[in-house]
Amino acid sequence: MQGAGSEGPRSDDAGAAARDPREAGEPEPGVHAGAPGVTAATITAPSAAPAKGPEAPGRPAWRRRARSAGRALASGPLGRHLALLACYTAVGIAVTWPRATWLFEGKLPATRDGGVYVWDFWWMAHAVEHLSNPWFTRSIVAPTGVQLGYHALMPLEGVLMLPVTVLFGPSASYNLLSILTPGLMCYAAYRVARLWVPTQTGAIFAGAFFGLSSIMAWHAWYQLNLAAGAVFLPLALEAAVRLRRRPGRRQAVILGVVLGASLLTDQESFVLALIVVLAALVPWLVSPAWRQRLAAAATAAVVFLLVASPQIAAVVAQTRAGGAAVPAGTVASDYVYSGTEFPAVFALSPRAAGLGLTWLKPISYQGHVRDGVLTFGLVLSVLAVAGLVVSWRRRNAWKLALLWLASAALALGSVLKIGSYTFMPLAQTWHGVRLSGVMPFTWFVQLPGMAGFREAARLTMLGVLPAALLAGAAVDWLRRRAALLLIPVLVLAALEAGWAGNPGVGTMPTTLPALDRPIAADHSGSIVVDVPFGVRGGVPLAREGNPFDPEAQVLATADGHPRAVGYLSRLPGPTLMTVRRNPFYAGLLIAQGQPRGLAESVAGYHSYPALVAAARAAARRMDVGWVIVWQSSPDVLRYLAVTGFHFAYVADGARVYRLAPG
Repeated sequence: MQGAGSEGPRSDDAGAAARDPREAGEPEPGVHAGAPGVTAATITAPSAAPAKGPEAPGRPAWRRRARSAGRALASGPLGRHLALLACYTAVGIAVTWPRATWLFEGKLPATRDGGVYVWDFWWMAHAVEHLSNPWFTRSIVAPTGVQLGYHALMPLEGVLMLPVTVLFGPSASYNLLSILTPGLMCYAAYRVARLWVPTQTGAIFAGAFFGLSSIMAWHAWYQLNLAAGAVFLPLALEAAVRLRRRPGRRQAVILGVVLGASLLTDQESFVLALIVVLAALVPWLVSPAWRQRLAAAATAAVVFLLVASPQIAAVVAQTRAGGAAVPAGTVASDYVYSGTEFPAVFALSPRAAGLGLTWLKPISYQGHVRDGVLTFGLVLSVLAVAGLVVSWRRRNAWKLALLWLASAALALGSVLKIGSYTFMPLAQTWHGVRLSGVMPFTWFVQLPGMAGFREAARLTMLGVLPAALLAGAAVDWLRRRAALLLIPVLVLAALEAGWAGNPGVGTMPTTLPALDRPIAADHSGSIVVDVPFGVRGGVPLAREGNPFDPEAQVLATADGHPRAVGYLSRLPGPTLMTVRRNPFYAGLLIAQGQPRGLAESVAGYHSYPALVAAARAAARRMDVGWVIVWQSSPDVLRYLAVTGFHFAYVADGARVYRLAPG
């Protein structure tokens, strides 16, 4: 895709950078710094300078200077940008209400993802304070530990939120970043829209269409790493466009920094940002001046490698340790079931029906919202088409539309779902799963490194950006040609904006002091085992044990004890096998219902009494000091008794056991 804003002089057409006063921070033509009638001569004349008189009594000079600096800041470009960012943030908080109240109520989403994000912020702060490697930890999946190269750790955001984490706790960092992210997405999209949409009004609405869409707000609620990563989609496009307009070292460095920061935020979002950059730069590189342009692109690549080198090194380390393999058979079914539906991908957001407009439900998206609100929204889709119509003479409009539709096609997954029907044109079997050879996603996941991108519907997020830019052009045209029609359109758009949380997802407290106080008072650093016990992973879909309670990793940030449980974006196979071979964990898995023969054989024991004896010794050797039983069963309680644990206390609905001395 050619860079946005190609109207007028272009670097690829004229060989020189286009000068845009708005980009350079210069006053636009016709805007004068002085009063009417004041000439340059009078401004520079010595007599024009006012004589300095005595200071006004009772008013210190520093206060007057601070007030003058404040007025200059408010009236300058920086002040206007800060004001716009503040407005975006306020609207983002409003359309994701009541999430902002959780900052003061001490609540979190009752999901394992929510618990993991809290632990991520705590772990990054802990690693920075102790100058340790943040991409390896023994604080979860203890005592083995696990590598975090492929985990949704958000190291960049963890460092940026470090002051909040230290002063107010990791739960505050998680909730605060969740409510700020929609506004940040809006502002980032506004910046790139300002390079293409003719007026500032259209650019402001383009930013709102991107950051306040239901799919983006949903991810800010429940998948914060993807929402934070989406901030870099418009930033990457803006950096690529500016590099096209002014090829040089400065713009190349900025592009490299943006891409590096994207990878330090989220790996899947980095893939989307890279698609945006390649779509903008590849056509630009194919020209007679390709050598100069390739040098600029190479500079950006080098800067990216330098900025993202810690994350890249962590990924390489985990890959060498065997933690990057993706069993094709286990993810192939996800390629089929993770896509969205047609035409639901362009349907009305269910947000409108949730506000009481149930009569709109027949045209609303009615699919699941377990991995996002998988629709662009009806108003955004209509405005994007209208923006293409009114901008059809601009080549970039067609390229934006192509990127939008390509994203929609990829988001459908490896089969075509139309309503309740599933079609599989040119069907083929891949690792025992039938896929369609026509669907683009079938081939996308076969690109090198893309096999782990198993959630096709997440590519919907990529399409929101070009759709929002086209919609901004439509709003600009309506403002100039049919201003009254703009009012009902924007009212309908407001009804689709944001997300108020999934009704079926409850809340959990940020702290459980009655339950955790005795554990926190124990400074031995012993391991805490949560029951149900489990080690879970996203890719590969390998996991062991039962889904553990989401409070487990949240409590770990309060008491500081390593946890036996763990939930990771990608669970390394060797780590999983180590857990299965641990006799104490193997016996606990049997008590939770796993077939006895399977657990015994994997752990290397031929009888249950022998396994129990080894488990008793392993619990002491590993220093398992505490067991929190969130959901009890007779088999689990008997197992704890025979391995040397005794009942300690009950609090917050959980039973706590300690290892008996001796």
